Amino acid sequence: MKILVINAGSSSLKYQLMDPDTGDVFAKGLCERIGIDGRLTHKAPAKDVKVTLEIPMPTHAEAITAVLDILVDPVNGVVSSVDEIDAVGHRVVHGGMKFAESCLIDEACLEAVRACIPLGPLHNPANLLGIEACQKILPDKPQVAVFDTAYHMTMPPKAYRYAIPDEYYEKDSLRRYGFHGTSHRYIAKRVEALMGKGLKLINCHLGNGSSLAAIYDGKCQDTSMGLSPLCGVPMGTRCGDMDITVAQFIAKNYNKSIDEVMTILNKKSGVFGLSGGLSSDFRDLESAANEGNEKCKLALDKFAYEVRKYIGAYAAALGGLDVLVFTAGIGENGATTRAAICEGLEFLGVKLDPEKNKLRGDERIISAPDSKVTVWVIPTNEELMIAQDTAELAK
Repeated sequence: MKILVINAGSSSLKYQLMDPDTGDVFAKGLCERIGIDGRLTHKAPAKDVKVTLEIPMPTHAEAITAVLDILVDPVNGVVSSVDEIDAVGHRVVHGGMKFAESCLIDEACLEAVRACIPLGPLHNPANLLGIEACQKILPDKPQVAVFDTAYHMTMPPKAYRYAIPDEYYEKDSLRRYGFHGTSHRYIAKRVEALMGKGLKLINCHLGNGSSLAAIYDGKCQDTSMGLSPLCGVPMGTRCGDMDITVAQFIAKNYNKSIDEVMTILNKKSGVFGLSGGLSSDFRDLESAANEGNEKCKLALDKFAYEVRKYIGAYAAALGGLDVLVFTAGIGENGATTRAAICEGLEFLGVKLDPEKNKLRGDERIISAPDSKVTVWVIPTNEELMIAQDTAELAK
């Protein structure tokens, strides 16, 4: 089968055409500046093709059309006709409490996704635009929604409930949902394939957005993000866990609206804020810290410290730890960050092998032979999860 995977943002659209059985990627790319002037970057690995085209994209419909046109292009494309595309899988960020698994998209599914917009106001509207554009242009192809939040629906109430008046949960569904669920699910399945079932696993999805998940026997027991992706560990520009009265203080003392404060906490905080606004890129922060920049050193120390605290907490929640995994951009490529996080976790039985840890982007055990906890680096593959779910439901 050939599955088209779509990840639509408010002004961008990522895509991959792939085989869900082998994981082979026929083509992938990015539509940018939708609603402005439009730009398409397209790659076809097997043909050694990489092209960038300026294409007007007033809406997501034109972006989808541009994607399909390049996929069937005689020179840069990978299929002779869109008929070769069997189904379309869509990443949808927030499924609320309505979705514990992926589903075929019909009107009932769309209504439920729309109902989740108050919970995911930044992402769900954009995801819907991508779905509606594909439905219009590919009306005969099965469409599947794969939710970031679905994997975390196995959390027990003691993990997902907030200690706020019950009415806000009952009426408004305010609770911990968690995100990066497709990535956490991929890692859980991969660890099971590599090491077997019944394991106590902590997965560290560390990138510009970061979250950890405590997993037992493949099922999520707790996760660091909450109602939104803002909480948990500090991230590229997100503040992570914080006393909520800080937001009140900023609003009152600097005459900011709640929306302005939320922009500060989402877009101007995290390691970017701690570094004095130098960068949200950990490579930049490491370079500056090595040159003596104390603010950047603090940003890196704070990040490693908070991740380490979550690992300790989740080991307690799981009643032990068998496997620790690092994944996503920083987790897969940041040897220095991995070492800093693991430093001090010897009491849990974590012991890194410094030489094995010197890797980037490969799947490998990086713990020492006498480590009681097996530490892995495993590249994540959210697109493959979406493609496999889509193929299964499309059948």
